[in-house]
Amino acid sequence: MADVTIYTSNTCPYCISAKNYLEEKGIEYTEKNVQTDREARKELMDMGHMGVPVLIINGEEVVGFDKERIDSLLAK
Repeated sequence: MADVTIYTSNTCPYCISAKNYLEEKGIEYTEKNVQTDREARKELMDMGHMGVPVLIINGEEVVGFDKERIDSLLAK
């Protein structure tokens, strides 16, 4: 089972698409909303990112809603 965390915000359409995609594939994930969670925002900035979505799949970063990269990391 993949370890998946997704950093999101309330107004991000790509975040919604990414979450829906994971749900369609039956992938459980932890959501960290950078708009409502200060610690999540700090974690994201410490990784060098300012935008969302950022997915962490088994320790690998995916910036944006990149289906091919998400699928390749989930397949490992």
